[in-house]
Amino acid sequence: METVRETTFIIAREDRAVDPKTVISDGLRIGRLPDSEVWLNHPTVSRLHAGINRIEGYFYLINLSASSATTLNGRAIPFNEAEALADGDVVRIGPFFLNIEQTGEVFRLRVTLQFALNVAERELPRKTRVNTTEPLLMPARIAAPTSEAKNALKVFWDKRTREKAGRPSPLHPRTPPRVGKIRFNWIPTRDLVRPWPFAIFIWAVIVVGALSTVAAFAYKSAFTPQPLSASHTTNTFALTPTIAKQPSGGSCTSCHALGVSVTNKEKLNANCAACHQTESFASTIIPAHREAGITCTSCHTEHRGKDFKPMNAALESCAKCHNDGNKILYQGKSVHTAHGGTFGYPVINGVWIWKGLDSQELEMKPEVVALLKKNGINSSQAQEWRNAQFHAIHLQRARIVSGINGIEDVDTANQVMSCSSCHKTGYMGANVDRNYPRTTCARCHNAQTFDRSSSIAALETPSCTSCHVQHVKDTHWASALRVAQSGTAATEIAK
Repeated sequence: METVRETTFIIAREDRAVDPKTVISDGLRIGRLPDSEVWLNHPTVSRLHAGINRIEGYFYLINLSASSATTLNGRAIPFNEAEALADGDVVRIGPFFLNIEQTGEVFRLRVTLQFALNVAERELPRKTRVNTTEPLLMPARIAAPTSEAKNALKVFWDKRTREKAGRPSPLHPRTPPRVGKIRFNWIPTRDLVRPWPFAIFIWAVIVVGALSTVAAFAYKSAFTPQPLSASHTTNTFALTPTIAKQPSGGSCTSCHALGVSVTNKEKLNANCAACHQTESFASTIIPAHREAGITCTSCHTEHRGKDFKPMNAALESCAKCHNDGNKILYQGKSVHTAHGGTFGYPVINGVWIWKGLDSQELEMKPEVVALLKKNGINSSQAQEWRNAQFHAIHLQRARIVSGINGIEDVDTANQVMSCSSCHKTGYMGANVDRNYPRTTCARCHNAQTFDRSSSIAALETPSCTSCHVQHVKDTHWASALRVAQSGTAATEIAK
């Protein structure tokens, strides 16, 4: 039987903006497991989704996922079946496209990521195009693998599948139980036991009660799951302008009601809303959340450690609540995964599907309003109205992130977004480029938003609230995403 040989694999990740890596192995694992050679982190990708091996001088792709599809040049590969790969082939797994580039003994794999892409919009690789007038030709196919090659592939990947299933987990016992001494069924008698005086129990209750009272006032954290965050324990404000009327200083009664009461949660939400009402911030709730019964504590949790930031809990709650796996009904309504699990370019077949900004959101963006008035665009022009708003938000001195090209801001010398940051060809009219922006959306709006990194790049990464504003009157919500304006520019926008 033919054996699987070690091969040199070169993996280029265009979806993650990282340098290509070289892997020398007898098999290339593709899946959602973090230790996979090709890690594809998406709900539609299985833990061990597919594998690539070299047998009899040819490279083969085997589908190891019974629940999610794996296609080769648009054709689905059956579960546990192998297909030969040729130079120019395109493999699709979830939203990821794996472009095959084979040169002799070296196998190159280029991974791209495209969201909100219809099947009809997918073009074949450019290297297979004969000319602009003739139809596209698919790469030359290789004969189907022999029975020996199929058996070798199945034996190889069956072993890897068993190794994945047999990995230890915290629920599995790690050490056998110790051998103890022999136990006897012995029941003691109480005829020789001296009864305890009743006074001992009285003094025990008094001592325990006294210690509990002292602990309740001296060690407040003993009655909480974890310590309060630093923002709720300090006696000074960290943000200027402030978002609260006064610092809580770690006081329990600043938020909670005294004693155990069914109205404690209602008072907690009322205290949150009353305290966070300043000229630069208002704890408003959008109508959709208000109708669903969402309150302050639904998104902002506390008692999760000193270094925890309540804002991070709100960002986490966006993805945890708006998920197909969340079966909780909110006032009789269910929720689903936002954007189908992706961040897509909001144009389908040339029509804008984005609803645009509402009146409250426009009020907090005077620079967008000024641009709309300057170009004479009003809400009666539906498509032009949404188009102008969308581009005004992204081009109004928005910072760039890693992997996006920008231009230099004349006032601050910072790199900001421009038309060429998202569009590679054609910026206006019928020839506008709508394919490349599908990939740039994912580079900005990605999972890095929820990282606990303290780096400057992580702080500037856009999040759900970059587009979906909960607290409309909040001067801090987008400050990290934009460069500071000069005094002259700020004055002109105010006018």
